Amino acid sequence: MFTGKTILIGVSGGIAAYKIPNLVSMLVKQHADVHVILTRGAMEFIPPLPFEALTGNRCLTDAFERSYPPEIHHIALAKKADLMLIAPASADIIGKLAAGIADDMLTSTVLPCRCPILYSPAMNDRMYKNPIVQDNMEKLRRFGFVQIDAAIGHLACGDDGMGKMPEPAELFQHIERALAGKQDMTGLKVLVTAGPTQESLDPVRFLTNHSSGKMGYAVAKAAMLRGAEVTLVSGPTALEKPPFVEVVPVTSAANMFDAVSARAAEQDIIVKAAAVADYTPLTTADQKLKKADGDLSIPLKRTTDILGWLGANRRPGQFLCGFSMETENMLENSRKKLRKKGIDLIAANNLKVAGAGFQGDTNVLTLISETEELSLPLLSKEEAADRLLDQIMEMRG
Repeated sequence: MFTGKTILIGVSGGIAAYKIPNLVSMLVKQHADVHVILTRGAMEFIPPLPFEALTGNRCLTDAFERSYPPEIHHIALAKKADLMLIAPASADIIGKLAAGIADDMLTSTVLPCRCPILYSPAMNDRMYKNPIVQDNMEKLRRFGFVQIDAAIGHLACGDDGMGKMPEPAELFQHIERALAGKQDMTGLKVLVTAGPTQESLDPVRFLTNHSSGKMGYAVAKAAMLRGAEVTLVSGPTALEKPPFVEVVPVTSAANMFDAVSARAAEQDIIVKAAAVADYTPLTTADQKLKKADGDLSIPLKRTTDILGWLGANRRPGQFLCGFSMETENMLENSRKKLRKKGIDLIAANNLKVAGAGFQGDTNVLTLISETEELSLPLLSKEEAADRLLDQIMEMRG
């Protein structure tokens, strides 16, 4: 995503400046061309050398620095930048930018920038809540700056409160979202189900399957990066929550049905990627009757057909996509499922094909609609998710 992108990182005076080399390293590893600008206050906390070693670019600190061949650095950088992040953004730098002051390299570079500008306020709780600072931040938001909200936590001064800068991984996620190329799903509401479900047999045992949830999580993240408002209904997984996505944790198939059915009507697109356990135990009373007759097996019944319910209860204009995991007759079985459930698209894979299936990081999908079949090559699940969304958006017209 970052290959060929120029990212400017402005660092102002604050103890949180020590976190920024880690962020810069993350961006460089994703092949971004990173340029770091330090204020004089920032250099009290961290010198230019670490940034120059990480980026291979000169760390800029002086708006009047001379070079050969001659170049007006702050204008040249502003013209080539795809994104700028100011982190930490001190009360001082926020005030200067809100007033249009350009008296150093950082502020002089911000004013001519036409790319997205993000800033991450970081300061003492009392400073953060000062009405002057709050008014300055409101001005920046009104001028189009994107604010990354400060967190509540233990601050360098020893206080606990608002003003803590998010960790580099979170700053990276904000940059990733801001630089996402396609925004063709902006304004759409998308619901994705992911992971397995668990059906308790007794206080110790449960029925489940081998689903890792990786495919569904990849679809949710890809839709978010394309601008959608995403809800992820997730069974138990060990995966990290996708950023900027509402996650609704569930355990059983009944839990998942309740979560999906309660939200289905307001969704524009629903992708059921979860591998729901097909059976659940009968009620305790029914089990007691069985045991009284000497039957020690655990009687089961089928769980709710979530995809079938969605097909029968869809609202006009809603797009429904399901997944089909087969071991034989993949195309025939998947097309039957498409028609039986009354949905628009099936993403099918054969668990016997190398690289397809539950636990891995790749998949081999065939996208089946009423009129066509599109076979995708072996792709990462992130790439497969994006191709799936391409097909959905094309079919929606």
